[in-house]
Amino acid sequence: MQLCPVLLVISYLLTPIGAAILRRCVVAKKLHDGGLDYFEGYSLENWVCLAYFESKFNPSAVYENSQGGYTGFGLFQIRDSDWCDHGKNLCSVSCSALLNPDLKDTIKCAKKIVKGKEGMGAWPIWSKNCQLSDTLDRWLDGCEV
Repeated sequence: MQLCPVLLVISYLLTPIGAAILRRCVVAKKLHDGGLDYFEGYSLENWVCLAYFESKFNPSAVYENSQGGYTGFGLFQIRDSDWCDHGKNLCSVSCSALLNPDLKDTIKCAKKIVKGKEGMGAWPIWSKNCQLSDTLDRWLDGCEV
């Protein structure tokens, strides 16, 4: 039965390079190094919490919200309708660049978003899961940042 090994090789080749989910402390370090700790007054714990609830630390996550009429990209599920090149492109970035595990374009765009009048409230999932949490410390527990 030659078909199974061939399908296995094809599926391996089609898996995007760098599509691995990042560990929590790796995310924390990248976000810290990108200058998000207390950016616009929001602690690093808030950013790591947001990354977890938006993408489960998957920088390659893409979620199409048919009810909302947008697609979310990357670690923070940045909406294409406003922030990347499928829409208004307020971050001046391609949506595919938001899927890069180095997170540079994602962090740059997140900084632009959080500078808006809603702050981190621009992410409803942050308001629901992170904003009023009294356990934010756990997001950096054991991380060296």
